[in-house]
This record gives sequence, structure tokens and C-alpha cells, in this order.
Amino acid sequence: MSMDVVLQQLQTHGSDEIQPLQQLISCLRPARPDDGEQATQNVRALAFLLQQNVAYQQGLRAYLERVILSRKLVHLLTDTGIPANEGFWSALWRRFNARWLPPACNDRYLKDVLLQVFDLKRDAPWLMAVAPDTWLALLHAMGWRRRDAVLRRYWLQEALEAAQVLSYRMTAIGLEPELVRNYPAIERFESPFLRQNTELMEEVAACQQALGEGRVPRLDARHMQVLLAQCAEIVSRIRKSAAQQGVSVSLTRLLLRLEASMARLELLLDLLSSRWDLALRRQAVSLFQQLMRASRHQYSLREVFHSNTELLALQVTERAGQVGEHYVTTDRAGWVSMLRSAMGAGGIVGFMALLKVLAGKLVLAPFGYAFLYSLNYSLGFMLVHVLHFTIATKQPAMTASKLAASIDAAVSRGKAQLEELAELCVQVARSQFSAIMGNVLVAMPTALVIALFWQWASGQHLANPDKVAHLLHDLHPWQSLALPHAAIAGVCLFLSGLISGYYDNKASYNQIPERLQQLGWLRRLLGPQRLQRVARYVGDNLGALAGNFFFGLMLGSIGTLGFIFGLPIDIRHITFSSANFVFALVGSDFQLPWQVWSVSLLGVALIGMVNLVVSFSLALLVALRARRVSFGQGRSLLAALGRRFIRQPGPFFFPPRDTVAEKGAA
Repeated sequence: MSMDVVLQQLQTHGSDEIQPLQQLISCLRPARPDDGEQATQNVRALAFLLQQNVAYQQGLRAYLERVILSRKLVHLLTDTGIPANEGFWSALWRRFNARWLPPACNDRYLKDVLLQVFDLKRDAPWLMAVAPDTWLALLHAMGWRRRDAVLRRYWLQEALEAAQVLSYRMTAIGLEPELVRNYPAIERFESPFLRQNTELMEEVAACQQALGEGRVPRLDARHMQVLLAQCAEIVSRIRKSAAQQGVSVSLTRLLLRLEASMARLELLLDLLSSRWDLALRRQAVSLFQQLMRASRHQYSLREVFHSNTELLALQVTERAGQVGEHYVTTDRAGWVSMLRSAMGAGGIVGFMALLKVLAGKLVLAPFGYAFLYSLNYSLGFMLVHVLHFTIATKQPAMTASKLAASIDAAVSRGKAQLEELAELCVQVARSQFSAIMGNVLVAMPTALVIALFWQWASGQHLANPDKVAHLLHDLHPWQSLALPHAAIAGVCLFLSGLISGYYDNKASYNQIPERLQQLGWLRRLLGPQRLQRVARYVGDNLGALAGNFFFGLMLGSIGTLGFIFGLPIDIRHITFSSANFVFALVGSDFQLPWQVWSVSLLGVALIGMVNLVVSFSLALLVALRARRVSFGQGRSLLAALGRRFIRQPGPFFFPPRDTVAEKGAA
């Protein structure tokens, strides 16, 4: 149906049904949702028809007035684009259900009329693509002027009611115990969340009195804007305090709802305090596009998950980044310390590899193997942390967050400091090399001693010929799934980094150390001083212990899950792979051909590389997204690193000697 036909029908259409509006929007809708040029031409064509035919203009304006005046506008202004008062899981479940069973529409609400008129997935892109001036030209062609007193009065009444609703919501959220806990000063001083409501009610009462007397009022929003600025300052301080006290999904959702309500109220105040002129119409068009953009995402699962976990994701990666500072060495002393720490972990991993081989000799159900393997990995990794040793593959998830923080700081200064970032990358690579060498160079001799001692004590090899063939096959880089399995281990390493940050945040936000000290039975068991030390240790190390524990569970159970479900999934870890190679070497009485030696060692090296690259890439991506940082100089950074490596490759592996000299001179 063409625009002419729709406009002709509207001349005699006396009802407020929305079918003609749907037909008109179909005429404006381009064939492709992202075709903004065609959409602009369609809107201009409609404006031209209205300008050329006064009957078309009057018919369309009268019809739209009937549609608008017969429905409530307030819900569109107060609900669209503002999170509902519900929990995270409730919101996720509601949006999931809306995918296959859309909610019922109330034809008396303009909010629901928009959902029926616009197909949000197809219409939002072209509605955003049409320039505001084009929409203003269409409004001008419709003939809406200052004389439209009925429509103006309707708008003022609905906008005032919407402002009251938003103000009440802000007051309620501002008194939430979770916000008060993060900013106790709200209780000590008069809260701006309360004062803004009192001020707005006085202004609204004055405007409503003027409307009752037949006058057209303008709201004085100057004092309200000051109070809203104070509310925004409190929200900013709460976000900053979350960096020390931790954050939760519920707090994130409260802040999200509060900020959205404040932004919408500020926009309504601007509209209510403006003159009925071109500037006001521009603001109205901006509000319309904003509402359409928000409507597009109101049933999006991705949007609710991202927005509600944004602050938590930032806090988790920030905690990981703080830990990551300990994994980056800047001088020779730090490099040597990292090497020693990694060597200690390599010795423990050698014994962990022994326990896994022995567990594999038992005849158990699949769950039994998963339980023993997980217990071995979890307790071993936790012991490594308790003894202050370092697993090389645990570094990337932490150092990536540290690098993301540096990129964020560089971008916020206006330009990326490539040389500083390149130097940090060199330090990260050098520290990673030190940790890998420490792990492998001790894990392999430890495994050699264990295998030889086992042969001497029992008279047989730890790995029989079948086990030797199995271990060597698992290391082959192209005849087995060693590299995909190494990638799975990299994902597990990345997840363990997130888990560490999450539990560090949880320990701080839930005040776990303080709550432990309030346990009477634990105080009687340990004594006040020892309990204080234990509580402090738990507060400082809960994240690391939890991350290592769950990392062990993942490594120990993935292979068994793959067996149960018939999937070719397992894990390969560089340190365990190097120990397994030594077990296979001793089990073959050192009779392996040089080709097998070289391929197996190549497999170990590639497994380590995949472990590191996958975990580092995922951690860096999440850290950058959590900070809303887009680093557009990645190629320049890589080029700078390449020039450094070609000119001086040594610092990528070993600390420069002049570092020691400079420290001595200082």
C-alpha cells in the first residue's frame, strides 16, 4: 500500500485504531534495516506529500492526535529504557520467556503501541539512521505549532506525572540498605535523594495549579538540577568505594536503575523547563530516538547480562590485575625470585604427575577417576600457592588484567604511550619465560628421580609399554588432539583467573574476615590472636585458593566428562606434559629414537604456547571490555615489540644487566 493511499484513508478515518499507523510505518520502512539513506528518502517523501496536500496534513495530524490523546504516555517515559525493579535472574528469565511467548500488549499505553507498530529488530537501525533535522522537517510538514494547546496540555500533564514517578523511584533506591552501606554519609547528612523529591513536588504542584487555571506553566528546574548533580556525585563515590569494599550484582543493578532514572528525569526537566519552540522539538526527537533505542534492547538477553554484570566484571578483572602486579618482574632480583618460585612449583608438579599416573592404575568408575584427579590437582595447586610458589600458566590471566589497566590509563591520557606499553609487554614476556623455565627445568628432573626411584624400589617401570605409548601419543602435536586439548586448558586457566577475582571481591564485599572473627567456637578453638591471623590470611588469599581449587576441579574432570558424553575433550598442561615425557623416557629405558624425542619436546613447547596464548587472549579481551576500552593501536604496539625483538631480543627472556648497575648507582 502506497503513502498516497494511506493518507487518503486517514482523511475519513475517525477512530484511534493503530492499523493505519502500522501501514504508514510500512511505507517508511526500507527493504534493509540498515539502509538509512532509503529511510531518509522515505521520510522526506512523506513530508513532501504533506506539504503539497493540506488535506493529507490535516488528516494525519488529527489521526495522530487521536492516537496519542487516547492513551497513557507516562509508562513510555518511566519504564522504557529503565531496568525494572527485579533481580538479575528474574530479569534474565523474563526476557528468555519473552523470546518464545511475547508479553501481552495493553492498547491503552503508548509504550505498548510502539511495540505493535515497530518491529524493533528491523526498525530501530533505520530510525536511528534518520537525522534529527529530517524528523523535524516531517513534524513541520504535519503542521504542529504553538496553537496545539490540547496536545501541549496533555504532554505537560503526562510529563509531570512521569517526573514524579521517577523522583519517587530515586528516593526509594537512595534509601536502599546496600547503597547506605557503601556510602554511610547518606545517613549522617540530609540526603539529596530525599530533598530532590521534596523540591520536585513543590514545582509540580505549582505547575498543576497553573494548568488548572488555564495557564501554560514552565517548570523551574534550576534547584532540581543542583540536587541531581549531588545525587550523581554520590553514585560516583559509591562506584569508587566499591574498588575497596567489593561489589555485587544486586548493587550493580541498583546503580544501573538509579543512573537510568536520573538521566531520564534530567531529560524531562529540560523539556518541561524549555519554551515551546524548535529547541524543544529537537529534544523531543532526541527523546523519541532514545526510547526506540532502549525498546530495541528491552528483551535482549545479552544486554541484561552485560549491563548487570558490568561493574562486577570490572571489579573481578581489577582484583586480578592487582594480583598480576606480583607476576611482573622489572629487575634481575625479581626475575631470579620468580625463577626460584617457579622451580619450587615444578618440584610439586612432579609429584602431582606421579599421583595422577598411580591413580590411573586403579580400577575405578569414571566418577572415581574424576574425583581422584580433581583432588590431586586442586590440593597440589593450593599447596603451591600456600608455599608462595608460582605455576607459569597461572600468570597470563593475571598479567592480562595488569596490561589492560595500563592500556586504559594510556587511552585516558589522550594518546597511547606505546613505548611504556611495549616495555610492560617485554617485562611480562620476561617474567613468563622465567616462570616456564623454572617449572619445566625442575619438573623434568623431579620426574626423572621419581621414575628411577620407583624402578629401583619396585623392580618395574612406573609407566609400562602401553602407558609409554599413550603418554607419547598425547604429546604428539599433529597425530593427536594435544593442541586443542591445550587450548581447553587455556580456557580453564582463564576461568580460574576470573574465579580468583570473584572470590577476592566476595571476601571484601561480604566482609568474610570480620565475620570469621565473630565465630565464638572458632575463637575458643584458635584463640583471639591466632584467629585474627587466620581471618587476615583468608581475606588476602581466598581468591587465589578458590581459583586454584576450581582450576584443579576443571583439569581433573574434563577428561572424564568427555569420556562419559563421548566427546573428544581433555586437557594438556605444559608442566605435566614435560613430567609425563620423562616418565615415558624412563619407561622405554631411554631407548626412544631421536625423532620421537624431538617431536615430543616440540609438542611440550607447543602445548605451553597454546596454554599461554589462549588464557592471555581471553583475559585481556574481558579486561578491556570490562573497562570499556577500545585500543586501536594494536598493530603499532606489535610493530614496536617486533622492532625491539629484532634489535635486542635478550630483554624478552633475561633482565638487562644495566638494571642492576643502575640500582647500585642509585
